[in-house]
Amino acid sequence: MLRAEGLKKVFRSGKSDLMLFENLSFQVAKGEMVAIVGESGAGKSTLLHILGALDHASAGDVYCQDLWVSALSEAAAAEFRNREIGFVWQFHYLLPEFTAAENVAMPLLLRGQSQEQAHGEAIRWLRQVGLEQRWHHRSGELSGGEQQRVALARALVTQPKLLLADEPTGDLDGRTADAVFELITRLHEECQLTSLIATHNVAFARRCHRVLRLQDGRIEEVEPKSLPV
Repeated sequence: MLRAEGLKKVFRSGKSDLMLFENLSFQVAKGEMVAIVGESGAGKSTLLHILGALDHASAGDVYCQDLWVSALSEAAAAEFRNREIGFVWQFHYLLPEFTAAENVAMPLLLRGQSQEQAHGEAIRWLRQVGLEQRWHHRSGELSGGEQQRVALARALVTQPKLLLADEPTGDLDGRTADAVFELITRLHEECQLTSLIATHNVAFARRCHRVLRLQDGRIEEVEPKSLPV
């Protein structure tokens, strides 16, 4: 499903270059749930941005199935993101002036779907995440866990093949975080997704099919069960 070859990312810092990582190569098979772990600043978010065509690598290539993602134009990259990828971030990024249903419907409206069609799909996905009865509430009227559930529904309303999640439970308390991760796991299976999840939560990483550790600019695969409890 996803292949990275020789990825390198360098940032300009003053008069010198700061290399975040280099020569990252790995593959993710269809249907896998893969955790990306590493210390803060290791480059997990940047890596997800590159894989999701939100940023460009300084060197190397990304392929999604037979598509050469790294070579896409800005317009083609936007189309690829809208049709193939669902993004979930640590912060929900819901638009506060819109209802939960309107937030979830937004990607479909950007595709050109009618308001009626998009609203119907939004309600269906809010039902999937247990928030059908809260569709008319704005984000400020929802709890942190509910906001993240809406964000997950928004990510999946386009029926993407690939889910990229960056610390999706990082802003939640333990019990709420566990409930959201359970929901992600269930939808991963039901929707036959391929998922990459950047997380500091070792307990969650241990429950993924595979774990990639990003450390000192390199990436290595580790056994999920070898992570400390």
